[in-house]
Amino acid sequence: MDSEDSNQFKIILGSSSIARKMILSEMGYEFTTMSADIDEKAIRKEKPEDLVMALAEAKADAIASKLQNIENQENDGKPTVLVAADTVVVYEGMIREKPSNKEEARQFIKGYSGGHAATVSSVVVRNLKTGFRRGEWDKVEIQFHDIPEHIIDNLIEEGNVLYVAGALIIEHPLVLPYVKAVVGTTDSVMGLPKALTERLIKEVL
Repeated sequence: MDSEDSNQFKIILGSSSIARKMILSEMGYEFTTMSADIDEKAIRKEKPEDLVMALAEAKADAIASKLQNIENQENDGKPTVLVAADTVVVYEGMIREKPSNKEEARQFIKGYSGGHAATVSSVVVRNLKTGFRRGEWDKVEIQFHDIPEHIIDNLIEEGNVLYVAGALIIEHPLVLPYVKAVVGTTDSVMGLPKALTERLIKEVL
């Protein structure tokens, strides 16, 4: 994408996720970040696709109303595009969000060993100037080799897995050697599918 394009609009990433910030930067966008303070546990849906869409919508709503309060839509005529996203892991038909504690994180990772899981990631993009919004989800299947016990110990000890959906970080150097196959894109597993995000941004402008 050329830099001329990105001067035509501003982007706010509605997430404090390091991985999402990295992915959006890799896409060539300059942006500011804001996090949505929502009670994710208050939003329940049976289907993972419905859940991630509802959560991303709720994040977008929370940030949009926060921005209305601040009234920082400067009148330079440029639209502001808000990007919100959510990811859950699906394992044996069950939705997994962030683990509650180390023990749960350990159970999650043990389950992936020699098995498979899927991630469902949503992206909701809203043009704050026009109010126009688009949202979709993307699903990725991941297959694993057996993950040795000491690797799981190291992951729990280090602690990063405690803060992500399903305690799953496939790009982690300790985990990567045990990833057998990924049907889909790694950026989607990490929380922001690039191609989908790019397309939705274009559609709301």
